[in-house]
Amino acid sequence: MRAISKLGDGGFHLKKSHANPPQTHGAATSRWKSFGHKPEVMELLLSEQYRLCCYSELRSDQQGLSYHIEHVENKGQQPHRTFDYTNLAASALASDSDLPALKALGAEVFGGHAPGKRQSVDMQRFVSCHQADCSRFFAYLSDGRVVPAHGLETTDQERAQYTIDLLNLNSSYLVPLRRKWWAELEVLFDEHITSDMSLHCLAGVDLLPRNQTLNPFFSLTRQFFGRIAEDVIRQEAPELL
Repeated sequence: MRAISKLGDGGFHLKKSHANPPQTHGAATSRWKSFGHKPEVMELLLSEQYRLCCYSELRSDQQGLSYHIEHVENKGQQPHRTFDYTNLAASALASDSDLPALKALGAEVFGGHAPGKRQSVDMQRFVSCHQADCSRFFAYLSDGRVVPAHGLETTDQERAQYTIDLLNLNSSYLVPLRRKWWAELEVLFDEHITSDMSLHCLAGVDLLPRNQTLNPFFSLTRQFFGRIAEDVIRQEAPELL
């Protein structure tokens, strides 16, 4: 999970709605359903997230999928934050099209639509994508799984596992994609070593933004390249640190 830096306030219409926020779950659901400026808000979210899903770092557009506007703190728990831009993020999977498509494939739903996230969330345990240090909680394995990072204190390890389970980040859809991505990185890494080519240039291909977009699984790639990745990001895109 990559930390998201919020930019702006979501635009005039969202800000206006937030000035008189809903106070009940029912009002939040009704008003959000009728809010007619979601495409504008979505574009702002995707821009600040470099087109990555806020939880899985999937590039939904590259997989023939879409996104939905996610309330990091659920509307049912915090209705007054329904139009709070600092509570919004772009998460993979659109309700009307992608959920039926995944079901047809026999794949598990993940991210903001995961069954756990749709229920009550313990925000004291949940690791939010808006938390500046959220990336330190997770590690990525060559078999495609995401796990709590090594060396975490017990409380933080439990928070990481709670978040992984809640968002179903090891879903049957995501794990094979991560495993394939890791394998491709390994092949390219070995080729560059054999041919004495620059690993810094290789890392930059998958870590540096192009046209305000990043390649999928940024955190996995950053972990894979280790200190090389940190050097590249620090020198070429310090805004990603």
